[in-house]
Amino acid sequence: MSVDDTGRPLIDFASEGRLNGPDVVPYHADPASYSTAIVGGSHYDSRTSEQRPLLGRSRSRMDSHSDTEYQGNHFDDPEFSSLIQAAEQAIDVGILPERIYQGSSGSYFVKDKEGKKIGVFKPKDEEPYGHLNPKWTKWCHKICCPCCFGRNCLIPNQGYLSEAGASLVDQKLGLNIVPKTKVVRLASDTFNYTAFDRAKARSKRFATERFPDTLGKHVKAGLPPKLGSFQTFVDGYKDAEFHLRKFEVEPLQAITNKDFLIQFQKLLQYCSNQGDWDYVDPPKIYVAAIDNGLAFPFKHPDSWRAYPFYWAWLTQAKEPFMDEISDFVLPQIADMNFVQDLTEDLYLLFREDKGFDKSLFERQMSVLRGQILNLTQALRDKKSPLQLVQMPVVTVERKKIESGDRLRSQSHAFTQSFQHRPPFFSWC
Repeated sequence: MSVDDTGRPLIDFASEGRLNGPDVVPYHADPASYSTAIVGGSHYDSRTSEQRPLLGRSRSRMDSHSDTEYQGNHFDDPEFSSLIQAAEQAIDVGILPERIYQGSSGSYFVKDKEGKKIGVFKPKDEEPYGHLNPKWTKWCHKICCPCCFGRNCLIPNQGYLSEAGASLVDQKLGLNIVPKTKVVRLASDTFNYTAFDRAKARSKRFATERFPDTLGKHVKAGLPPKLGSFQTFVDGYKDAEFHLRKFEVEPLQAITNKDFLIQFQKLLQYCSNQGDWDYVDPPKIYVAAIDNGLAFPFKHPDSWRAYPFYWAWLTQAKEPFMDEISDFVLPQIADMNFVQDLTEDLYLLFREDKGFDKSLFERQMSVLRGQILNLTQALRDKKSPLQLVQMPVVTVERKKIESGDRLRSQSHAFTQSFQHRPPFFSWC
């Protein structure tokens, strides 16, 4: 066992990185002792966007399923299934999704038959790099200033998977901070379609109405469903900045501040005030983390744009992680079996994209393991969220090792590596 410049123990790749079996992942008492070699080996290949086929399978559980594209809206969750059914019924009776004019991609408020917002749908082909992105300002941005458009550490047109993946991680950890999000297919006239798709839909509708007994039984009329993420709508919430600015003028009461601190340390994006701030009783604060399309980069930012944490100026960001958070989260993320199970669940989700590339997915998981490694160390050392984001970025890569014996079995080793190249812009 050796130690790096920061005093963090590293795995000896030759001796300690071997496993007992082909699919067993080693776990050390100190999570800082496991790693996964950094993902810096292979270059990002633009051919992996939509046409490149899936790579070959290995013997792990992650590769034991067929490589099929997501089809239909079928879920094991009855509550979420009912929500999607309500959305489809509303669209059928003419209550169409409403475009959200904020943000850089095409996103829509989805309603039920009573006109109540029940979810936010983000189609894959209307993401910032999607060919049907309806935001012409982002198109100008991409054409006129490409170096500052998007981030080269993200896989294009997979934001919808990141949205669903963030929800999966949240449910796995039991934080209940990310509104439930899944991958669905929806069709609506308010979505952005090509002229060809709209003309074809009109032709189908005409044919089915003209010949209902013949073509009407075999041709499915309507626009083609779009693949995207559907996030449950959270009612009564306002943008985090609204309340954070208010906190500066009207400091929180002690009980409310503790409650907010616990949820802030889970994740900060949006917050809601349940109650009037003029009441004597302390108001209750709820935090919901939405808009997670940037959650799964395949490398740490090292080119033009960074991942700035604008909440770092908060007083709460300088408070050490509370015992309630450490006692709840640390036992889970310190368990290597839990981390491996999490990556396998993410694989089952991400592989549904027809442009899925297993090598890029492994790089995404390398970054995720590195973030888990830093979080584990921060919780153990009683650091603050601000100190956490100031820690050196690390990736933890898994590599296969073939034993030299007569039976030639395969095992895995983990190696960690630090990134020293910062992005050009650190504020955007």
